[in-house]
Amino acid sequence: MLNLSVLLEDSARTHPDRDAVVLGTTRLTYAQVEAAANRVANLLVDRGIRPGDKVALSCPNVPYFPIVYYGILKAGAVVVPLNILLKGREVAYHLADSGAKAYFCFEGDVGLPMGAEGHAGFSGTPSCAHFFLITADPAAESPIEGVETMGAALRGTATAFSSIGTSGDDPAVLLYTSGTTGQAKGAELSHANLVLNALACNRLLENRPALDTHLVVLPLFHSFGATVQMNAGFSAASTLVLLPRFDARQAVSLMRQEDITFFAGVPTMWWGLLQVLTDDVDVERIARNLRVGVSGGASLPAELIKQVRVRLGVQVLEGYGLSETSPVVTFSDPAREPRPGSIGVPVWGVQVKLVKPDWSEVEDDGTGSAIGEIAVKGHNVMRGYHGRPEATAEAVRDGWFRTGDLARRDKDGFYYVVDRAKDLIIRGGFNVYPREIEEVLMTHPAISLAAVVGVPHESHGEEIKAFVILDRGAEAHPDELIAWGKEQMAGYKYPRIVEIVPTLPMTSTGKILKRELA
Repeated sequence: MLNLSVLLEDSARTHPDRDAVVLGTTRLTYAQVEAAANRVANLLVDRGIRPGDKVALSCPNVPYFPIVYYGILKAGAVVVPLNILLKGREVAYHLADSGAKAYFCFEGDVGLPMGAEGHAGFSGTPSCAHFFLITADPAAESPIEGVETMGAALRGTATAFSSIGTSGDDPAVLLYTSGTTGQAKGAELSHANLVLNALACNRLLENRPALDTHLVVLPLFHSFGATVQMNAGFSAASTLVLLPRFDARQAVSLMRQEDITFFAGVPTMWWGLLQVLTDDVDVERIARNLRVGVSGGASLPAELIKQVRVRLGVQVLEGYGLSETSPVVTFSDPAREPRPGSIGVPVWGVQVKLVKPDWSEVEDDGTGSAIGEIAVKGHNVMRGYHGRPEATAEAVRDGWFRTGDLARRDKDGFYYVVDRAKDLIIRGGFNVYPREIEEVLMTHPAISLAAVVGVPHESHGEEIKAFVILDRGAEAHPDELIAWGKEQMAGYKYPRIVEIVPTLPMTSTGKILKRELA
C-alpha cells in the first residue's frame, strides 16, 4: 500500500511544530496542515466521494493548495490540478474530460476572477456534482450567490482521518498537458510515480530533513513546482514560503526575511532576480543562506548561470521533464562541472535513450552529434493518457515513453535538447500548442484562416503571434482580435501580436509553412 499523502503525514508525525507553509503573516505548522487536510478528506467522504473518483482543484500558491491536494489524496481520490488562468469553457472541458465528481476553486480577485470562471465551467458540466468555493477568509460569505464555500462546508468536520489505503499503481494525480493535436490530455500519474520522483529529487539535491526553507514561486498546479518543491519539500519537512504571483522584488525580500535555502524557477525568474539585486539589497545574507538553485522549463543561458554564481554564490542546476514523467527525467549532476545548455543526466531510477521515428535506437558515433527523440523509462513514466488508449499506445511502448523532444548526447552521457516538439511554443515556462489557439481564433466570425507561431521575446522567451486571413468582406482590427482572444483563452495562451495578411505560405499539399512565418 502506498498513498502520496504519506509525505505530509510522516512529517506531521516527526516534526509537528515545524512551519510547513508560510504566506505573508500566516504560518501553518505540519500538524495544522495535516489536521486541515484531514477535514477536507472527511468532507469528501461525507459527500460521497469514493476511492478513484476525480476531484479538481483550481488554486494559486496559497496554503489551501497543499491542504486540499493532500486532503483529496487521503480520501483515496485523484487530484486534477487546473491552471488558474483557464476560462469557463476551458474549465468545463477539463471537468468533463476527467469525469471530476467535485471541484474546489479559489475565489480569485477582480484581476483574476478564477472563482467566477470556475463556477461558470462547473455550471456547464452536469456530471460534476459538487462545487466548493475557496475564500481567502474561511468565515466569509460566498461572493457568488447560492454557492457553497469550502469554509462553510468544513464546519463541524473532524480533524482526524485514517487515510484510505491505495496501491502504488493507483492513480494519484491527473495532470493535463496539451498534445500536438492541441486538445488537452490527462496524464495519469500514480502514487508510486510521484513518491519516487520526489524522493529522487531529495537524493539528487541532498535535501536535509527539517532544515530547508523553499521560496515557492513556481505554480503548484504545474508538475515542476508540485514535485520538486511541494512533494519533495513536504517529504523532508521543509518550510515552503509561498508567493502567489512572481514579483522579483518581493521574491528577493522574502529570500532575505525568511533565510531561503532553496529557490526554483524558470529562466525568466532567475533573470528577474538578478535585475533587482541593487545596492540596497543584502545580497551577502541571501547568498550565505541559499543552498540550492534549480531551473527548468527552458534552457538557461550560460551568461545567466555565470551571473547567478557570481552574485548569489550558487550553481544553478538545470532539469528536464514533462507532465507525463512526474515530471523529472534528467538533472545537472551537482558533483560534476556544469555544462551550459545541457539538461544533465538521468536521475536515479530513470533510463533515457534517443530513438528514431520507428522506435529503433539512434546509433552513437562517438562525436555527440547524433540526434534522436528522447525516450524515457523508469518509475516516473505515467500510467497512460486518461481515456485515450490510442494516444497512450502511440506514446508508450514496452515501458518507454517518447517525449517528442529531439536531443543529442555527449561522450559523458550529458543530454542536450536541440529542438522542441514540432510547433511547440514555450511562453514564460508554459507550453502552448498553436493548433488549439488556431481553432479558437477560427471561431471568430471575421477570421477565415489562422496560423500561430512563437516569436522571440526578451523576458518570456517566446511570445505568441497569430497571422490571420479575414473572411471576404469582413473587417477587424488586430487590437480587437487580441482583446477577443483574451476573453476566450487563458492568459498565457492568447496571442499578444496579431497580423492580418492576405495569404499564408503553403506547401503544394496545402500545409502552412510556419517556418516562413516565424
